[in-house]
Amino acid sequence: MKPFYACNSPEHAVSRRRFLVGSATTLGLAGFQGMLAPANAEAIRRQDKRVLVIFLAGGASQLETWDPKPGTNTGGPFQAIPTSVPGVHISELLPYTAQQMHRIALVRGLNTAQDDHGEGAYIMQTGRRRMPAERFPHLGSVAAKLLAADDNPLPGYIHISPRGNGGGFNRNDSAFLGPRYASVTLADGNPPANLLRPPTLTELADSQRNDIRNRVNGRFLQTRRSADTEAYTNSFAQAEQIMSRRELFDLSREPMHFHDRYGRHDFGRHCLLARRLLENGVTFVKVTHSNYDTHHENFDFHIEQLGEFDRTYATLIDDLAQRGMLDRTLVIVMAEFGRTPTINRNYGRDHWSRAWSVAVAGCGVRGGACVGRTNDNGTAVVDRQVNGGHLFHTYFRALGLDSRRNHYHDGRPIPMADPQADAIQEVLA
Repeated sequence: MKPFYACNSPEHAVSRRRFLVGSATTLGLAGFQGMLAPANAEAIRRQDKRVLVIFLAGGASQLETWDPKPGTNTGGPFQAIPTSVPGVHISELLPYTAQQMHRIALVRGLNTAQDDHGEGAYIMQTGRRRMPAERFPHLGSVAAKLLAADDNPLPGYIHISPRGNGGGFNRNDSAFLGPRYASVTLADGNPPANLLRPPTLTELADSQRNDIRNRVNGRFLQTRRSADTEAYTNSFAQAEQIMSRRELFDLSREPMHFHDRYGRHDFGRHCLLARRLLENGVTFVKVTHSNYDTHHENFDFHIEQLGEFDRTYATLIDDLAQRGMLDRTLVIVMAEFGRTPTINRNYGRDHWSRAWSVAVAGCGVRGGACVGRTNDNGTAVVDRQVNGGHLFHTYFRALGLDSRRNHYHDGRPIPMADPQADAIQEVLA
């Protein structure tokens, strides 16, 4: 059985009060004006670009993945191995990924300066630090807004979660963009519940029932429109759209050899589902792989976790490339932070955000690039330091979006990405 987070951080459980407060704050925000000229927006959507985020929840160790330091007092027991890019080495725990490195770019100079799980995750998913008076939308919500066609019948932002509960519609991550662009969570990769019409309800009766609801909603919205009523209406519309495409969630339609290639474990199944969803029109998919919060037995845990991640991730990158999808799919591997170079008394590594790494591939990315450098024992960035804001400018630029444009909340401009940062040019194709 997969372990729970070793640090018992309260950020790993969303309280009812926090959810209600966050939802109320989100739904209280109104208005979103186009950041792109209509012609340019339509051109971007026609390019059919997609985003896939693999979130290594808990904080994967950069020293056991992208930035190994063998032979040092912090390096641990694993060696560095060569990759398909001359001069670039990664951990020996990633032998399959090493063969795909010519398609992947590494950012090794990341310093987010936030060692808390919740705050670190917020930075990595919004490109900003949390502010008391403002909530920023997740990357998935922005992508759903700017990249998805208006008539796309599928949710623009789907989160495939490893947990067997907590699925559903999450209004909190879209902030002022509104509930239409919030994520839909597939708990344990399972399709949303109740996709099929009850056998006792005929298609005609269901259609008549929905017509009545739509008429009542329309009359009500004429005088009492609010973010809450829009969220309610949108949730029904989204459910109907998902029901009409329920076969997309059926992995039995995938040939058995793909199940074998991706791996017959949860993460393999989830990544295969992610590829299937992206291939069939979903704009943004986030797959969470857990648990990397290795305060105890860091090395044993990474052997297990990366044993799942390595082959599946490499297969996913190769499969997207073979299908002609990689050049229009931005694939990001991130976490909320890395792990301490210092090994604690429990043979674990603790939270460390001052010098760690992310990997990007696909759309708009120069495969094989390796940007940033940490010192010999990995305790600090010594060349090309960047933060979450730099990453978001880079993601948007890779997707062909102008990261200097603004969101608008109640007529007030809010920069799309942190104006104090800029794109990491060395990563961009």
